Amino acid sequence: MENLPKKVRSKKLNTRVDLTAMVSVSFLLIIFFMVTIELAKPKKLSLGLPDKDPYTCGGICCGAGIDIRTITVLLDKNDKMVIYNGLLGLNQQDPKETKYGKDGIRKELLKKIKQVQEFTGDPSKGAIVIIKPSKKCNFKNLVDILDEMAITRISTYAIVDDFTPEETKLLASK
Repeated sequence: MENLPKKVRSKKLNTRVDLTAMVSVSFLLIIFFMVTIELAKPKKLSLGLPDKDPYTCGGICCGAGIDIRTITVLLDKNDKMVIYNGLLGLNQQDPKETKYGKDGIRKELLKKIKQVQEFTGDPSKGAIVIIKPSKKCNFKNLVDILDEMAITRISTYAIVDDFTPEETKLLASK
């Protein structure tokens, strides 16, 4: 019996799980969800409207105040651009056709900014530009007018696609 082979017992190893990768993934997921929650929150945007006036039409002035702060730019085919102050039909000046560049629309916008600052005396109340491209207007003209907004530093402008019947007639006649 002495020659019998001894039983070989296997060595018991301590089982140890490495959680380093799991911790890294957990932190990445936490960061991802924190960022997505922050981006999903609604952001506040300031809206510049014409001043309220005692002579109102639904709360927004229809008199001289709106003529001072707003300018409407109508864009049409063949680089045609017509501008007018305030509301069509209520303003004292006739609409006029102008061209792109520093001697055209930029000069008019800078003049409008100066008028608004003299009228209001408040540098926070700037000019309001309403851009109305027609269906026949090309994309280059729209980009050019947006460039003019950046050059003249007009921060309150809107691109509107609905034309009044008077504006349609104005574009057809000029």
